[in-house]
Amino acid sequence: MIRRWRTAVGLVLTAVMLFPVYWMVNVSLTPAGRMRKSPPDWFPAAPTFEGYERVLREQLPYFATSLFVALGTVALTLALAAPSAYALAKLRPRGGRALGFVLLVAQMIPGIIMALGFYGIYVTLGITNTAWGLVLADSTIAVPFAVLILTSFMASVPDELVQAATIDGAGAVRAFWSVVLPASRNGVVTAGLFSFLWAWSDFVFAATLDGGGSMRPLTLGIYRYIGNNNQEWNSIMATAVVASVPAAVLLVLAQRFVAAGVTAGAVKD
Repeated sequence: MIRRWRTAVGLVLTAVMLFPVYWMVNVSLTPAGRMRKSPPDWFPAAPTFEGYERVLREQLPYFATSLFVALGTVALTLALAAPSAYALAKLRPRGGRALGFVLLVAQMIPGIIMALGFYGIYVTLGITNTAWGLVLADSTIAVPFAVLILTSFMASVPDELVQAATIDGAGAVRAFWSVVLPASRNGVVTAGLFSFLWAWSDFVFAATLDGGGSMRPLTLGIYRYIGNNNQEWNSIMATAVVASVPAAVLLVLAQRFVAAGVTAGAVKD
């Protein structure tokens, strides 16, 4: 009986959490003429794919920019975070604990404050409205988190493996590349996935650092359908549905790696 109640509660909570996704799909298929109908259609009586046609016709450049920024953020984040985490976890430099605390505090800084600081720097350098500028800005959010995740995971790699590699003649770099990094695969996937999601869904940096040019991510492309007196909700929601697909696919593919990565280091022998 208790199990049935738990199952029922779980189904209700799942339905509540997934309802926004369902409503997003529902609105994306609703014709514009029925958008303000009261009561609203719980199921689209006459579904239309006009919103998706507009997305494929108008949003592909924004989609490509978002994909470039997200993948670039992942590459830059892992390139910086993985060696840093290895140094903190295995080389144990002096001041490592203080540095870890600084990384934790860095994640508490509001994004809008960082965006305003970046804006002043980018204007001076003339790199507003550039994809690489967004990659650098998004990486400042992703790197501290990735370092903390990877440090915890690499600390759980037995020191005996590193010592065995050292005995065989491997230096610190070779031990990192050939031993610790492959053993930390789950942590790397977790850090890369969160970096991708942050960059893919970023709006604050994109809106602040955009100079009005063509290199805009998908989060800003949605504004094509928002005006002072009119909001094209089916196109907006169709864009949101399309934008959710890459993130959903990555989450499904990386689920088991993420589950192992976020719990790494939680239990110590």
